[in-house]
Amino acid sequence: MAAKEFDPDAIKKRQQQDWDMVSAGWEKWWDVLERGARPVSERLIALAGLEPGHRVLDIATGIGEPALSAARAVAPSGTVLATDQAAGMLAIAERRARAEGVENVSFRQVDGESLHDVGEQFDAVLCRWGLMFFPMLDLALRNIHRHLDAGGRFAAAVWSTPDKVPSISLSMNVARELLQLPPPPPGMPNPFALADVESLQQAFLAAGFSDVRYEVVQVRFSVPSAETYTAFTRDVSAPLAAVCAELDETRCQEVWDAITEAARAYATAEGEIVMDNEAICIVGER
Repeated sequence: MAAKEFDPDAIKKRQQQDWDMVSAGWEKWWDVLERGARPVSERLIALAGLEPGHRVLDIATGIGEPALSAARAVAPSGTVLATDQAAGMLAIAERRARAEGVENVSFRQVDGESLHDVGEQFDAVLCRWGLMFFPMLDLALRNIHRHLDAGGRFAAAVWSTPDKVPSISLSMNVARELLQLPPPPPGMPNPFALADVESLQQAFLAAGFSDVRYEVVQVRFSVPSAETYTAFTRDVSAPLAAVCAELDETRCQEVWDAITEAARAYATAEGEIVMDNEAICIVGER
């Protein structure tokens, strides 16, 4: 990967603040999120080859997926360590696990790139929609490889190109056009940073992974109306929350109103907003 012209530590500190800011929104909209995301979790678990008794590391677990699904897959004797850099997200994940009676999962606040506070070895590592936010992907992949036992697999999901992920790109494009914001600099972490599958495969191989392969998974998100889409986005989008934190209330509302109007392009005859998105699931073996 090309050299970065930014401060990774500063980026991670800001990300931690941004994701903590939207953690309550993720809890609020959990049913909507997981209704669409479940096929990705299922494919990651299958690609990683999880079996009862396996030890699993879930990086950037957010409020608990695919960690909880993985915990059920490796029960009763297997275990899952779910990690995230955002304490607010982890607190919700732990509360969900206890409420659902999932006892073979533990939670730890960890930098997903360095994995400094992770001393264990694992049979499998998972990461659903986290890799593209890592400032130093090469470092992260090497550390993940180091924490896998021989024959262990790392399965991750990233987003495809913006035109294939309207549930995220629509709102970001509207905000960028309305506020005349420049696109992210090359190499800067963002939801679509790893959409180039060939480059991502090469990064896996350079980190030591073998038998690297990928597949495309369709992800459908649906909400009752354009207004609901905007409310959902306002609550769960860390990048947009960061943008609006720099605006006054009037300007911020202009952004949300414009997003609502743009979302109507995806309305069914009944007014429901349905967006089909493309995720990329990639797996490599140590």
